Amino acid sequence: MNGKYFIDTNVFIYSFDIDQPAKQERSSELIQVGLGTGFGIISTQVIQEFLNVATRKFAIPMKPEDSKAYLRLVMNPLCQVYPDLSLYEAGLDLQFETGYSFFDSLILAAAIQGGCNFLFTEDMQDGQEIHSVTIKNPYI
Repeated sequence: MNGKYFIDTNVFIYSFDIDQPAKQERSSELIQVGLGTGFGIISTQVIQEFLNVATRKFAIPMKPEDSKAYLRLVMNPLCQVYPDLSLYEAGLDLQFETGYSFFDSLILAAAIQGGCNFLFTEDMQDGQEIHSVTIKNPYI
């Protein structure tokens, strides 16, 4: 994989899903390669969404100490896009341009702002190119 890539929240969630081993393995690979190469990035939105799911909706919710460790060791090193007015405005523009929800558009705006070539998600159309970013479903 050449260039930076944005990792959507669902990739982090699948990395803990033992009931879907293929998705778990692929997700873990994307995260580890992203950490190891510096090419993987996320935004604060991904951290917020993941921690909400991990601590409340996992079959066995993450304990506070485990959540903090994952945040510190995995998510924080990947986080390169932080919210500001320009990010929210870009998200709104993309919402109207693409028809995606505001939150999906905000993820896309973060990928663009982060200088990514790819956005790994299963929530948008695989192969679609929007501005400088190609959407890729990592599970197909």
